[in-house]
Amino acid sequence: MPESSLGQLAGKVALVTGGARGIGLGIATVLVERGATVALCDLAQTACDKAVSDLGAAGHSVLGMVADVTSRDSMESAVANVNTTLGGIDILVANAGVWASEGYENRPEYNDADWDITHSVNVRGVVNATEAVIPYMKEHRRGKIVNIASHGGRKPRGTATGRTLGMPYSVSKAGVIQWTHLLAVELAPFNINVNAVCPGELWTSMIEGIFTNRQNLAGGGSGGSVRKEYDEFMQTTVPLGRGQTPRDIGKAVAFLASDDAAEITGQALNVNGGARMN
Repeated sequence: MPESSLGQLAGKVALVTGGARGIGLGIATVLVERGATVALCDLAQTACDKAVSDLGAAGHSVLGMVADVTSRDSMESAVANVNTTLGGIDILVANAGVWASEGYENRPEYNDADWDITHSVNVRGVVNATEAVIPYMKEHRRGKIVNIASHGGRKPRGTATGRTLGMPYSVSKAGVIQWTHLLAVELAPFNINVNAVCPGELWTSMIEGIFTNRQNLAGGGSGGSVRKEYDEFMQTTVPLGRGQTPRDIGKAVAFLASDDAAEITGQALNVNGGARMN
């Protein structure tokens, strides 16, 4: 880690939703490395316990909670717990998200359940998390909110038509970007910065499922492993020729959550190797 980044978030308390796995864990890891005390919440108790154990073993201060972003009461309880236990919340990273409903690996089109779950988790979940912390941040007249969207919420890519499986997800992430813009205007008088990070296609369990779907529908794809097909896709479609990692997203979040980004609000930052540039 560059020496200039050490202590970048010293003394700050951050809450990361969906923080026990994938992108969320990468974000939580970077934040604690840069000095923040991190509270992470996740639906999965086992994953949450493991994340807390692993980060704690590395000498970091981490609080783990089981919480459901789709429940306003659950998020308000989680935020109250963080405030009581850690003395406040300086940073919220609204990260929890889903791609589609169960079984998407084997079907070509979206269904009603996909619309329901992507809206419930990706949109209402972000709203529930942000609205739970806003009163605390307003009271102290400071705060950093970073919403995790997706470059898929910026504009379509490719020539797919019809009831494409990823449509509900892309629409939900477009909603996160618009929520970010609107909230940034609303909270600016309270010295609260609101931004979004838009990841590309990172190798996580979610993207593994997406590429499994592509292989299944193509009758085996190129004949290689799902990971090999992903790597080849990154090399041929991403200007930098590679996929990103959860830590890459964490580094962007850490910057937006730091004092270095004091004059940045209402922005949606692509972290995608140039795969989509607007």
